[in-house]
Amino acid sequence: MNDFSKKYAEMMEQGTLMLRAFNPALEKFVPEGLDKLMPTMPKDMMDMMFGNTFNKDGLDAKTRMLVALAGLVAAGAQTGPQIKVTVRHALEAGASEKEIAEVIYQMSMLGGLPAMNRALEEAQAVFDENQEGDA
Repeated sequence: MNDFSKKYAEMMEQGTLMLRAFNPALEKFVPEGLDKLMPTMPKDMMDMMFGNTFNKDGLDAKTRMLVALAGLVAAGAQTGPQIKVTVRHALEAGASEKEIAEVIYQMSMLGGLPAMNRALEEAQAVFDENQEGDA
């Protein structure tokens, strides 16, 4: 096993342990309702885990979350709960609703219009939840 493979295996093991610590119910993973089970991580935690861990001079958590969202939409937006979780984390990391929508619009070129529409519906549901929470 090369150094990268070892590092990746360690990272995956740490991620699994962290997931268990966040919510033991996720060990019995059921995609439906995932967005309700997974707590929103604080921006600093995302920067530490997804930003500075991989490359301290690389992408910040906000950019990483927008890239992850782009990948989900480009893959056809098959995963509604994951889109919601990613949108929530992107907002927490500092992305605006407009930036999130723009990423989704841009990915329509790769994922297609149905994928764009599905992702926009999921994102809008998160935006609406946030507005209800602010009211």
